[in-house]
Amino acid sequence: MSVQLAPPSLEVTELSRTVESIVFDTPVFDIHTHLYPATFQQLSLWGIDELVNYHYLIAETFRSAPITPEQFWGVSKIEQADIIWQTLFVRHTPVSEACRGVVKVLSSFGLDPNVPNLREARKFFAARSAEEHISDVMKRANVSDVVMTNDVFDPVESQLWLENTPVHEKYHAVLRMDPLLNDWPRAHSVLSERGYKAGAVIDQPTIESAKKFLDDWVNRMKPLYMAVSLPPSFGYPEDSPRAKLLTEVVLPVCRSYNLPFSMMIGVRKQVNPALKDAGDSLGHAETAVVERLCRDFPQNTFLVSMLSRENQHELCVAARKFNNLMPFGCWWFLNDASIVTEITDERLELLGTSFIPQHSDARILDQLVYKWDHSRRWIADSLARAYASLIRDGWKLTSDQIQRDVQRMFQDNFRQFAGLPAFESTQKREAR
Repeated sequence: MSVQLAPPSLEVTELSRTVESIVFDTPVFDIHTHLYPATFQQLSLWGIDELVNYHYLIAETFRSAPITPEQFWGVSKIEQADIIWQTLFVRHTPVSEACRGVVKVLSSFGLDPNVPNLREARKFFAARSAEEHISDVMKRANVSDVVMTNDVFDPVESQLWLENTPVHEKYHAVLRMDPLLNDWPRAHSVLSERGYKAGAVIDQPTIESAKKFLDDWVNRMKPLYMAVSLPPSFGYPEDSPRAKLLTEVVLPVCRSYNLPFSMMIGVRKQVNPALKDAGDSLGHAETAVVERLCRDFPQNTFLVSMLSRENQHELCVAARKFNNLMPFGCWWFLNDASIVTEITDERLELLGTSFIPQHSDARILDQLVYKWDHSRRWIADSLARAYASLIRDGWKLTSDQIQRDVQRMFQDNFRQFAGLPAFESTQKREAR
């Protein structure tokens, strides 16, 4: 009788190298971005001037440049990029995470970031086609799929969907409906304009119209989930249009299509309106609201990311109590090495590998390159620390177990939660 030998266990000394290699080699399903395929034309953002004009960098520029918001917004995008470049990369050292990201992107494409202007970078990106660039970036970032943020209330984007604009196979839709829950006066006006009878008062006919609106968009877009961004004051239960629409419209529609509902909680919009998209902030939210929703709607599934650092421990504990809750990512202002490391360590300690460690939140295609390079390093470090403790306690860890864990966090947790087919690597497909 033959004896099946166990795979050799890893020693602590070789652990970090093995973990990092597996983390970088495993394709990731990027479950939340603001990216669009090339067919969406002006919504599809890429290239150096878009990259440098990222709202993180705009906000940082106003801290160091002798320029007012009115002066900045009064010039062209190319001139804005030049102002940002001169301020943050020439006159100052680009040590912030957002600045380092630009440096990483340029270096990845063989461009020198230590230059006084953007002339060569502009030539490089101008010589590329959108489709060629999308393929190259996703390969460099090792991203198998990206999930968009599709605002059905936006007239430009909704028209593209109504025209059946083709979507790249690696781009997946999400039905985003912020005005429906956060601005009912605007939402019912849009619904009425589009032929759905909806009044200012949320009565039963209006509820049915709102459901029909979402039904039609689900069938048109085939989204992987439905989503909303919510303020720190978000409450449930409460006597408000938001709570009524959430419980009587959104969650029933999600259940009927087996779609997760994603809540991104904690954004305070436009605390400084002069900065436009760079003018948003954050606040501490009530995590018990998430627990009550998970308890009262056990047939719904919830993807949740919270913006305040102070909410992260509570969210982890909530996820231990409700298996219809999936914490995901380190969103927006949390996407810094010190905070991602803390949150990932905490999630591993409380949840094992039953969470989604990161999403890129990328608005510009090229950001995938640096956001996933940086995030992979931080996640690998956290995993290596967790595994080292496990080995010290007597576990015989193998590289196959690490591969299984990383694939679970980068692919399988989301695929199972969203009801998607299991991930199959290129190697497995080729072997078949």
